[in-house]
Amino acid sequence: MRKLIYFVEDDESINTLIGATLDKNGFEEHGFLEPMSFIGKLAKEKPDLIVLDLMLPSINGFDLLKMLKEKKEYENIPIIILSAKSEEKDIVKGLDMGASDYITKPFKLNEFISRINANLRKVNMHEGKLLVIRDLTVDTQKHLVLYKDSVIKDITAKEYEILCMLFETPSIVVTRTKLFKNIWGFGPETETRTLDMHIKTLREKIAKFTPDEYIETVRGVGFIVRE
Repeated sequence: MRKLIYFVEDDESINTLIGATLDKNGFEEHGFLEPMSFIGKLAKEKPDLIVLDLMLPSINGFDLLKMLKEKKEYENIPIIILSAKSEEKDIVKGLDMGASDYITKPFKLNEFISRINANLRKVNMHEGKLLVIRDLTVDTQKHLVLYKDSVIKDITAKEYEILCMLFETPSIVVTRTKLFKNIWGFGPETETRTLDMHIKTLREKIAKFTPDEYIETVRGVGFIVRE
């Protein structure tokens, strides 16, 4: 069954190019020139992945991303930002708000398709698993983090992805470089404080439920969760 991709792009030539490229590569695709028609279609049928421009008519792309990530029925759909906004602050903002990936314009079509496939594989890899370390559970089907039977609320999309990566390889150090490249799509040389801040807030949220240390720092290398 072909994966369904929605893309929101107000430039007609780019919209047409994206549609043709997706179709050629075996995807079912539906393009939108403005956000409202996209929102209307989304309410009727959910796609497997969304490609989102930021500079859109009527609704700012960041606001649209925020709205999607705040709704339970859409929060687990991977969203790739495709934008001419190429400054580091915009990229970091988009990823921290929950985008799965960020591609800057102009873009290469082969890379575009590779990024889509990589993000779809990531969804399939995590889907339906219960990752359990001691009293902490990551339920990848429900997209929840639980301490015993209590849900740890307000876990952000990036914090959740960090926890998934650490829980999938217990007692093995996950390097900072691997975390950055898999979750943010670039190396730690770009923004050194981003990962540390996410680890800090993740630890604080877990600490509200238990004094046990789950995420340990391996100085100069990365992080580890021990069984």
